[in-house]
Amino acid sequence: MMSKKSQSELDQAQQQPLIAHLIELRNRLLKALLLILVVFIGLYSFSNDLYLWISKPLEVLLPQGSSMIATGVASPFLVPFKLTLFAAVFIAIPFILHQAWSFIAPGLYKHEKRFAVPLLLSSIVLFYVGIAFAYFVVLPLAFGFFTAVGPEGVNFLPDINNILNFILKMFFAFGIAFEIPIATILLIMTGITSVASLSTKRPYIFVGCFVIGMLVTPPDVISQTILALPMYLLFEVGIFFGRMVEKRKPNDDNDSETEESAL
Repeated sequence: MMSKKSQSELDQAQQQPLIAHLIELRNRLLKALLLILVVFIGLYSFSNDLYLWISKPLEVLLPQGSSMIATGVASPFLVPFKLTLFAAVFIAIPFILHQAWSFIAPGLYKHEKRFAVPLLLSSIVLFYVGIAFAYFVVLPLAFGFFTAVGPEGVNFLPDINNILNFILKMFFAFGIAFEIPIATILLIMTGITSVASLSTKRPYIFVGCFVIGMLVTPPDVISQTILALPMYLLFEVGIFFGRMVEKRKPNDDNDSETEESAL
């Protein structure tokens, strides 16, 4: 009887940390959702102005007499609503990542935290840089190409929902693409690959960047090239900083062994 009771108490003790972690995860998710809701409510009164600002790269390139249209009955309401929701998520990304970091940080070693904080901050900055690059460089070039190659006599009347989907797709594609240096460094840090191995695969990665650009962007050479070239250059940036990580690895391994022995 005592052994069964002891085993039951042991199982209960093991379950308590798991339940505590799940409660903490739930609380952090709720905090992130609450912030998104607060930002959404604050932005919603400016939703129409926000859409006009986002679509400005196309609006200034529309032929004389052309304008954007809404083909769906609910599009004038749903499109600004969807844009405001995505804008709220984009604005809340630093807080969301901070909540994720606060959740996993207690389980990291000291040398892992030393790398994690710069990588976290860099990933946030690079994501926003990717979105800014898409808005100020890619969208004007892409819209300029689309408005210039149409057959003569065909009225160019883009639908507001299609425009928003296209813009958000570009934002997401370039925001993720600009995370390539972080992904490269993490692969090297975790030992999944090495700088020497990645260096030998440069030709394949170069071609792969253009394949991804072809699949993600619209079917035109300009958009494909504008995504593929920065992706490859960012990969080279990851290789550059990856060399620094590899040089510091022996010291970090010694530090982790010391921490484990101390525990």
